[in-house]
Amino acid sequence: MAEKKKEKTDKDRTSWKILAGLAGSCAAELKLFISSLLVLCTVATFLQFLPPRFSVSTSDLHLCISKISTPIAPLIYPLPPAAAASLPTIPPPPPPTQERLLEGGIVKRSFNPYGTAAYNFITMGAYRGGVSTFAVVGLASKPLHVYGKPTYQCEWIPHRDNSTSDRPISAAGHRILPDWGYGRVYTVVVINCTFPEPVNLDNSGGNLVLRASTSGAGDRDFNLTDTIGTLTEQPGEVDFDLFTSPPKYDYLYCGSSLYGSLSPQRVREWLAYHVRLFGTRSHFVIHDAGGVHPDVLEVLKPWMELGYVTLQDIREQERFDGYYHNQFMVVNDCLHRYKFMAKWMFFFDVDEFIYVPPKNTLRSVLDSLSGYTQFTIEQMTMSSKLCLSDDYGKNYRKWGFEKLVYRDVKRGVRRDRKYAVQPRAAYATGVHMSQNIAGKTSHKTELQIKYFHYHGTIAQRREPCRIFVNRTETTEDNTPYVKDTTMRDIAGAVKLFELKMIGPRLQKSRQ
Repeated sequence: MAEKKKEKTDKDRTSWKILAGLAGSCAAELKLFISSLLVLCTVATFLQFLPPRFSVSTSDLHLCISKISTPIAPLIYPLPPAAAASLPTIPPPPPPTQERLLEGGIVKRSFNPYGTAAYNFITMGAYRGGVSTFAVVGLASKPLHVYGKPTYQCEWIPHRDNSTSDRPISAAGHRILPDWGYGRVYTVVVINCTFPEPVNLDNSGGNLVLRASTSGAGDRDFNLTDTIGTLTEQPGEVDFDLFTSPPKYDYLYCGSSLYGSLSPQRVREWLAYHVRLFGTRSHFVIHDAGGVHPDVLEVLKPWMELGYVTLQDIREQERFDGYYHNQFMVVNDCLHRYKFMAKWMFFFDVDEFIYVPPKNTLRSVLDSLSGYTQFTIEQMTMSSKLCLSDDYGKNYRKWGFEKLVYRDVKRGVRRDRKYAVQPRAAYATGVHMSQNIAGKTSHKTELQIKYFHYHGTIAQRREPCRIFVNRTETTEDNTPYVKDTTMRDIAGAVKLFELKMIGPRLQKSRQ
């Protein structure tokens, strides 16, 4: 019995020694665990004494994050202190009113406005039109101009540190609405600012400020005015000789907004054809509203490298709901931006081909029309799917205007005309002609110049030939057509011209 007790005591001592050894080896971990437990208990005890209104909600976190992530808009046109001091402050919105009961039991209802229906003015560009005149091109709320009478005031504020005269000059802004009422939420507005004396003649620099007033339109109780810095001229920046010197180019093309999935091959054909027609003293301004995808850009690059093409990214204008990708604003910006860069400025689309009959040149035609500020061009409408049976099986090797050889001859149809203008005598422009020019317009040009229109082919990324015909006359969809190989006969010369100018780099362009 005594031996059993002794054996049990020895086992208990052995177990205690094992536990003690384990505790000694884990002393550091136990201290950390106990310390962490003590801190947690302390925090839990402290929270019990906080008032119940103290809390952090998801809305609080959202507000905090939004304040951090909201970008601050940069000041695009910084004004000198004197100009900034003269800017009117925007009045705070009136406090909301409540409906109330009037004598006689009449309920007086209240109307409280919030937000903005449309911007008062959206600028695209501002340009000089001479020593004393400027043009500001942009968009404005269409209802404001259709149903209201907004006014504009122009002011030139010299840079005081450099100017021989620090006196600001003011003039009334004359608005031009060139989009023929086609606008949607926004309409196109060109503001002409003509001052009573030369502006910045000492080339010391300054700022053109436009004050756009609603004149009670939208809310008759308020005449809201937005002050917009539209143009800054740095000291020595203006080349006044530009306004009287011969232009750099004979012909400049102002393109409308390009959008959608355009055919690189059709763009390639159009550009090679017109560079050849317009000659070395020409330039093409292309406006990308989403249509210049990578394949189209590859077609433009060779001509951009040679200095024939300028590509402008105007995709941001899609934010503002105007007519047809805001093409009226785009062509007016082009007119004023390049006003003194070209003798003649052309307006037509990339599925339209200008044609001058044999024994004439573009130069000879335009020289004969030099007494006019503007002339319009008659349309030759071509089928976008009828091709010759002889081309079947080899049509994929031919260019679009080479294989589409059937012309629409339906009578009694009004066909759109395109046009060219001498830009120095134009105040604003349109898509089919300008109604704001100084000088005469000629419409009798069908024997001198015309254009072939391959409607829709630029937006089709497939082989255009759908129907093959072996007749000189045919009818399709109740429309009569005749065989016309005018453009087909020029195709070979255009291909050789492209090969000479840029080599074979575009030979594998896709449809």
